[in-house]
Amino acid sequence: MSSKMKAWICNEYGNPADVLQLNPDVAVPNLKEDQVLISNSCASSVSKMKAWVYDEYGNSQDILKLDADVPVPNLEEDQVLIKVVAAALNPVDDKRMLGLFKLTDTPLPTVPGYDVAGVVEKVGSQVKNLKVGDEVYGDINEKALDHPKENGSLAEYTAVEEKLLALKPKVLSFTEAASLPLAIETAYQGLERSGFSAGKSILVLGGAGGVGTLVIQLAKYVFGASKVAATSSTGKLDFIKSLGTDLAIDYTKENFEDLPEKFDVVFDTVGQCDKALKAIKEGGNVVAIIGSVKPPASLFVVTSNGSVLEKLNPYLESGKVKAVLDPKGPFPFSHAVEAFSHLQTGRAIGKVVIHPIP
Repeated sequence: MSSKMKAWICNEYGNPADVLQLNPDVAVPNLKEDQVLISNSCASSVSKMKAWVYDEYGNSQDILKLDADVPVPNLEEDQVLIKVVAAALNPVDDKRMLGLFKLTDTPLPTVPGYDVAGVVEKVGSQVKNLKVGDEVYGDINEKALDHPKENGSLAEYTAVEEKLLALKPKVLSFTEAASLPLAIETAYQGLERSGFSAGKSILVLGGAGGVGTLVIQLAKYVFGASKVAATSSTGKLDFIKSLGTDLAIDYTKENFEDLPEKFDVVFDTVGQCDKALKAIKEGGNVVAIIGSVKPPASLFVVTSNGSVLEKLNPYLESGKVKAVLDPKGPFPFSHAVEAFSHLQTGRAIGKVVIHPIP
């Protein structure tokens, strides 16, 4: 998108016929956190956009390039075209770029990005509920590892099936909303898969991460956990307590699997299945989102579903469940490579978000 625009301006007060002048070189307004940029030109007339693209597999620092001439995605009947305001990064983006599931990936070149928050610019003929101007958020890929979209959310526009989206809670900024979909759906679906319910106890491995921060909150405030324990490094113990953790375990000083207390469920976000199995009660469950597992542990991959977001929107509206943004962000669109570098350190707290997007 251009940094300049045409606009009618006046430099003095008076009769509009006398003072209004058409200026083709006016700076496009800068966005504040709670604002969206609206164009008088219809999105359907825009054929090209800026996007981050890679056309080979490898490290993001080597392959990810900003391209100002990417075609705007074509819209399917059940999709909406979103003007992207903010997007979040996920470890799956990095794994995809490295080619770790290229056998089930879509053909290159690829615009990365799963999480999106933005404004509906156009709707397909079969879209039933969303309309132009709606503020929405969601994970744009129904199956994370099975032919995810070629045109992701690290772009000015992305096309998404209506069923994968929900209306953005009004109390959330676009940055906060973008941080949530993949992680909160993973947390919710993992808790459901484990059979977690009110009165049960849970141990969250990796409590300060993008998924872990939401598992803690959902277990405590949505599912009604009797006790929430979570692991983190020393400097993040107070932080995970602030999210609702009853027992914060410093993994640099304690082996959680050796603690006398055992749990109904262990939610493993870091790939420590063998140790997790030692921390469950008899008849307990381990649910993992990474690494290799053995029974009774189970490994699962999230399925994007806008209805999960709709179900959780009241908890977000009330503030019972909060988005957690990494303090180094948000990263501007032009700094996406730096954002990926930060994600790759494994030291991010919550989610790494890209905002604003031109």
